[in-house]
Amino acid sequence: MIFALFSYQGSIETGIVSIDKTAVTPFRVLFADQGFAAPKDINTLIENYDTFCPVIERLLKEKNYSSIPLKDIKLKSPIPYPKRNVICLGKNYADHVKEIKGFTGGPSDIPDHPIYFTKAAYPCIGPEDTILRHKNATRKIDYEVELGVIIGKKGINIPAHEAESYIFGYTVGNDISARDLQKQHVNWFKGKSLKTHCSIGPWIVHKTLIPFPICLNIQSRINGELRQDSNTKNLIFDIPNIISDLSKGMELIPGDIILTGTPSGVGLGFDPPKYLQPGDKIECSVEKIGTLTNYLEE
Repeated sequence: MIFALFSYQGSIETGIVSIDKTAVTPFRVLFADQGFAAPKDINTLIENYDTFCPVIERLLKEKNYSSIPLKDIKLKSPIPYPKRNVICLGKNYADHVKEIKGFTGGPSDIPDHPIYFTKAAYPCIGPEDTILRHKNATRKIDYEVELGVIIGKKGINIPAHEAESYIFGYTVGNDISARDLQKQHVNWFKGKSLKTHCSIGPWIVHKTLIPFPICLNIQSRINGELRQDSNTKNLIFDIPNIISDLSKGMELIPGDIILTGTPSGVGLGFDPPKYLQPGDKIECSVEKIGTLTNYLEE
C-alpha cells in the first residue's frame, strides 16, 4: 500500500494511493460506518499499523471505494511534523565522498563508521512546495536526493538481520543544504536546518511493495538537467547496517525518518559549483517510489 497526506476541498486528509499512482481513496471513505475512527494522520497509522492493516486490507477487498484523481488534490509531506529531528547519514556514497573532499574540514576518506547528523524539520515541506532562499542567512543553497526510511516500531539494539521488521516504508527526501553555513559552523546542524530546507514525499510506500535488500535507482534533476544518478546498492553503509548501528543504545521510535545519504552530483561537487538559483525546479526521484518536486523561491 501507498499512504499519502493531502489537501482536498479545504481539508487535510490521509488516504491510500492507487498502485498506478493516479488516484487516492481517503480514509474517511474507507472507514465510513466501521464504528471506529480512521487514523487521523500517517504517524497514527504507523503507531497502530498492526490494528489498522487487517481492517484496511479487508475493506479494500470487500468493494470498490470512490477515489479522487491525484490531479484534483494537493499532496502534502506525508509526515509534515516529525516527532523528533530527521536523522541523516553523511558521506554514505563513495563518489559523493570524493566530490566534497576537503569541504567539511574532517577526514576525506571513506568513513569507517556511519556519520550521523540531524535536521530540524518542523514542518517538512512536500511536493510542489517552495524552498525559501533566506537571503539574510545564506547564498549557497544545494540539493541532495536521498532514500528515506520510515521506522515502523520501537526498537533498540536491533540486529542487522532483523532490521527490515522495524521498517514501515520508504519515501523520497531532499536534504536541502546551506553550504556556506555548513562550512562556517563546521557542525552541519545549522546549515541543514533552515526553514523549508527538508522536503519529504510524495508519499510513503509500504515496505511490502519494495523487495529487500533495497536496490533502487536514485536521481535528481535541476530544470530538467540530470545531476545525480546512482543506485542505493552503492550505499557504503546499507539499511540493515544503519538501523543496527544507529539503534545501539539509542531507541528508534515509530515515525522516525532516516535519510540514508546522497550520491555524487550535488551542486557543491561541480567546478565551479552549481548552487540553486531563484526559480529553479528541483526533481528528486527514487525508483518504485516516485518524484518529489520543489521550486526555489524567486
